[in-house]
Amino acid sequence: MRKYTAKFQATEQGSRILWGKLSLIILHVVGFVGMYLEFTRPLFQWLTPFHLLLCSAILLYFHRDWTIRFWLFMLLAFGGGMISEIIGVQTGLIFGSYSYGDLLGPKIFGVPWILGLNWFLLVYITGGIIHTVIWNDYLAAVAGALLMVLLDLNMEPVALELGFWQWEDQQIPLSNYLGWFAIAFLIHLFYRKLNFRKYNVLNPLMFLNLIFFFGLLSFIL
Repeated sequence: MRKYTAKFQATEQGSRILWGKLSLIILHVVGFVGMYLEFTRPLFQWLTPFHLLLCSAILLYFHRDWTIRFWLFMLLAFGGGMISEIIGVQTGLIFGSYSYGDLLGPKIFGVPWILGLNWFLLVYITGGIIHTVIWNDYLAAVAGALLMVLLDLNMEPVALELGFWQWEDQQIPLSNYLGWFAIAFLIHLFYRKLNFRKYNVLNPLMFLNLIFFFGLLSFIL
């Protein structure tokens, strides 16, 4: 009886994982088509915060360690990302001179609050991918930050084209990528030092979805 119960549970878990993966793929394919077609683009620009929320919910459904340490990491990643963005928008320090439009939703001191979730999500994904590959915390933080810079290289041209944010003189400065790396490194270091279960079966797929989503859009827009 135990053998059949375990087999049923394994099959059920496999089915949930499959549906989770399919959901992420479908969301990004639909989002890509919606952003590509000019007549649907305004709607999908407006839906961007909801897309991020839904992808985050799907990913976190498969997280298995809701301890105080994980909540602390969420708070540090969200808060650290938001504070760095607020400093950047208000002073031009860290990333360079830029400002956010109205498409990403309500703002706190000029920064859409959804950006805090974005910082958390990207560190969670990239940190989870390299967690079992690199054992040294500092090297892992460097690797995680580099993966996030790779994502940002793909995101920046798309975000500018879609009007999510804009840079002074419409030029993306080198300071943006240096600042992105520095803040990502610090948050990744907190991620590594806090002891909680970091494996999530959907992390690699989510990372690839983001790379292809923004990479293809940057090529065709």
